[in-house]
Amino acid sequence: MSVDFDDRLWRGYRKGRALPPQAMDAWMDAVERRADRRRPLTVLDLGSGTGRFTPVLADRFGGPVYGVEPADKMRGAALEFGRHPAVTYLAGRAEQVPLPDASCDLGFLFFVIHHFSDRDAAARELARVVRPGGVVCVRTQFGDRLRDVSWRRYFPRAREIEESTFPTYAETVDPFVRAGFEVAALDAVEFEIASSIAAHLERLRCRAVSTFELLSEDEIEAGFAAMERAAAEESPAEPVRETGDLLTLERR
Repeated sequence: MSVDFDDRLWRGYRKGRALPPQAMDAWMDAVERRADRRRPLTVLDLGSGTGRFTPVLADRFGGPVYGVEPADKMRGAALEFGRHPAVTYLAGRAEQVPLPDASCDLGFLFFVIHHFSDRDAAARELARVVRPGGVVCVRTQFGDRLRDVSWRRYFPRAREIEESTFPTYAETVDPFVRAGFEVAALDAVEFEIASSIAAHLERLRCRAVSTFELLSEDEIEAGFAAMERAAAEESPAEPVRETGDLLTLERR
C-alpha cells in the first residue's frame, strides 16, 4: 500500500492510533511471551511512526530501543512526544536499516509490513540486524484471512481494499523463511480498542487508518454517519473489543 505519511496522515496519527492502556498491555504481554527472558533486550521498532510503542518497548524490555521511521514528519512527532532516555529515533526504512549486524535481540513491526516496497529485502535486513536466536514480532492482517474489525462494518468497501492491500499469510511468511527465519508462533491477541462506539468514532475521525486513503470522501462520510447512528442507539455503551494476529519469527 503506497501511502504518503508526510502528506496528511501524520497530523492525526498520534490521537487516531492511540491505544487504551489495557490494549497496550495486551500487545506488550503477547510480545514478551515470545521474547528472550533475559533483560535488557535491544529492540528495533521498525516503522516506529510517531513513537506510539517505542518508549513502552524500552520500559518493558529495558532498552536500548531504536525507532526506525522513513517519514520525516512522523519521526518528528516521535522526537517531540515519544522521548525516552533509552530510545533513539533514526531515519531509515525496512529495506535499509541503519543498525549494525546482529545488534538487536527483538524486532517489532506493528501494522507496517503492508507498506514495504520489497518484502524480501526487508526480511533480509531484519535477518542481518537481528541476532541468531532473536525474534521478530509482526502485528499485521493477512489478506486471505482477515479477522473481523468493528469499524469495517460501517465502510462496506474497506474489506475489499484490505484483502487486496495486506499480504496473504504465505506472502508475509515466505520472505522471512527465505531470509533465515522460521515461524515460532501465530498468536491471537484480544484487546479493547475503545471504550464505546462513540469513542471509537472519535479516533476514526482523525483518519489515521491508511485504508481511508483508498476510500472516497462520500464513502468515508457515509461510514461516519452510520457509526454516529450506532453510537446514538447504544445503551448502555459497551467497550469495543477486537482480536488481532501476532506472528513471531525466530532468527535461525
